[in-house]
Amino acid sequence: MNIPCILIPVLVGLICGILGYLLGKMNSKNDDSLALSLQADLDACKANTKNLNARISTLEADLAAKSKITTQSFTAAAPSSIAFDSAGAANYLGKKIKENDLKIVEGIGPKIEALLNNAGINSWYDLAEASTEKLQSILDAGGENYAIHNPSTWPKQALLAYQGKWQELKDWQQNLLGGKE
Repeated sequence: MNIPCILIPVLVGLICGILGYLLGKMNSKNDDSLALSLQADLDACKANTKNLNARISTLEADLAAKSKITTQSFTAAAPSSIAFDSAGAANYLGKKIKENDLKIVEGIGPKIEALLNNAGINSWYDLAEASTEKLQSILDAGGENYAIHNPSTWPKQALLAYQGKWQELKDWQQNLLGGKE
């Protein structure tokens, strides 16, 4: 009677071993096909990335060429200079103004003026020609204390100062709060 008691667990163990082996074989075939599928997807992504990088390079070259053309045409069209009237500025704004003092723009103080100067914006004309996006990126690069400022009105204010439209500048600035409309 002792033999059948031993035989049953041995047979069950043998059957489980065979089933485990067969299931393992089936799963390894699926893993191989999964690995091949993932490799094909990876290769497709690499090819797509290569194509996108080539397209980015082409677009950057086109943008650089257009920027160069725009800068050249703008430089040719830009007025050589508008005479600065210090007395007229002081008369309208009520304080002595130095030419190209960026701090007369509502929202710009000494620290932001220094940031702008470091970025190559040294005059009212430079500020008037700067895009809001460029100004915001300069502020963002200065840190979170500067990134909170909104430079959307700065180019227009600088243009008015450059053109010597002091009364218009003064009237507009009275409606601004920290350089914002």
